[in-house]
Amino acid sequence: MTIKYGKYEIDQGLFLAPMEDVSDYPFRMICKKLGADVMYSEFISSEALIRDAEKAFKKMTIKPEEHPIGIQIYGNRIEAMVEAAQIAEEKGPDFIDINFGCPVKKVALKGAGSGLLQDIPKMIKMCEAVVRATELPVTAKTRLGWDAENIQITEIAKQMEGVGIEALAIHGRTRAQQYKGEADWEWIAKTKQAVNIPIIGNGDIIEPQQAIEYLDKYGVDAVMIGRGAIHNPWIFRDAKIYRETGIVPELPTIEERVNILKQHYLYNVEYKGEKRGVKEMRKHVSGYLKGLPHIAKFRARMVRIDTLDEIIEMLEMLKATPHIKDLIARIDKEDNEALKMTCSTEGDIC
Repeated sequence: MTIKYGKYEIDQGLFLAPMEDVSDYPFRMICKKLGADVMYSEFISSEALIRDAEKAFKKMTIKPEEHPIGIQIYGNRIEAMVEAAQIAEEKGPDFIDINFGCPVKKVALKGAGSGLLQDIPKMIKMCEAVVRATELPVTAKTRLGWDAENIQITEIAKQMEGVGIEALAIHGRTRAQQYKGEADWEWIAKTKQAVNIPIIGNGDIIEPQQAIEYLDKYGVDAVMIGRGAIHNPWIFRDAKIYRETGIVPELPTIEERVNILKQHYLYNVEYKGEKRGVKEMRKHVSGYLKGLPHIAKFRARMVRIDTLDEIIEMLEMLKATPHIKDLIARIDKEDNEALKMTCSTEGDIC
């Protein structure tokens, strides 16, 4: 089934999952360049939006290149969710998404996110109210149920369809599982068979071939990739290559990794400013360079750098050096010379 978001039609799409502190504008842009079809904002508190919180509004930053994209909101008060949806609509997304899946205590135990799986009537009323409040398509993301004894996803999906939810993303775990155990895609497949709206499957897709195989095996209309895309945004590109050729591409080259990492730095500094943008990229460096031989010392040097110019210089050095061991030797030499200079200046014995 083709999924429609306004003028956009997505067939067997590969979606980037909404992830707090991950799927911000810089990371979304990287994934878009590498083949992600649809993206979401980080999840945004409805209460923060109606209080005009600056951080919440910042999360609604959308660039023209990102479409189709949805703004995802969460909360436990229907009135606040309605107002938040209307505020979000003004930012120009292609759809509004309601988060019923977040399992963390500070969200779920306050009756928001997956906490609403304990109050299905309220969940459905919230969906209906948001649908009525906006001209945009409204979608939702949720889990199988609160725990293994209360898996109600099929009935939930039917009721959501009945009040106008236009697509449903399902993470194949219960709230009680958090992110442990394996995602149960059989329940996702059963739900797909029970409703007429598009179903987007989510959970444990970490290899490109899985994305395509799960589309076929479980009959979903799209797959959503979250943790599998962190540090490996190439998963979207590689899944599409696998779909076309049946071949899983080789791991990205050093040059490809450096180019994407550098672009990510540039987007992050543009979005957050140099000091914060460079600092927050430290969590991504390890993943982008993972698996390269002799890379630990280079990576350790990277996370100590505070300026964008130095970062770019280091990355260009890595790209231009055929053998990483040679680059490490150069770094060691520079460190030793700097240490000697410091000792000489301060009169220390080294």
